[in-house]
Amino acid sequence: MQQHLVISAIGRDRPGLLKELSGAILDSGCHIEDSRMVLLGAEFAMLLIVSGGWSAVAKLEAMLPALKQRLDLAVLSKRTETRPSNHKLMPYAVEAISLDQPSIVHELAYFFASRNITIEELSTRRYPALHTGAPLFSVSLIIHLPVDLSIAILREQFMELCDNLNLDAILEPIRGR
Repeated sequence: MQQHLVISAIGRDRPGLLKELSGAILDSGCHIEDSRMVLLGAEFAMLLIVSGGWSAVAKLEAMLPALKQRLDLAVLSKRTETRPSNHKLMPYAVEAISLDQPSIVHELAYFFASRNITIEELSTRRYPALHTGAPLFSVSLIIHLPVDLSIAILREQFMELCDNLNLDAILEPIRGR
């Protein structure tokens, strides 16, 4: 029976970190099922879920403390289960851009949470506008909407929120996911 382990690793970026981490996973006999890696400032950050037989996952767990010390990383791991698929949910993409405001992520999270809508992924980026240099902020979300939810009503409420926050945004279904 397959076991699953979620691992997060954070540390000063340098060449070879991904090679070392993926090599340890491979050497343990585990398989990377899903992962995200990003450079945030000068830090490398990776979040992944691996799978393998009980002994492979136990071997990887035993390897993590030495890997953490050798690579000077903060590493956390936790056993988990696969997420059951739910055919009563539809994946939607949300994209929003505006002048940078500190409350954007909180307002969007509040909007969806208050409607019991799960945010599966979130990505943000702050960058200067091309010609003016004004600070812009973009947010990308993947959410799951119940199939019995009125999309028209949700879209209307979402666009009202975006108008109030001065966000240029879209809410659209993800095809083929």
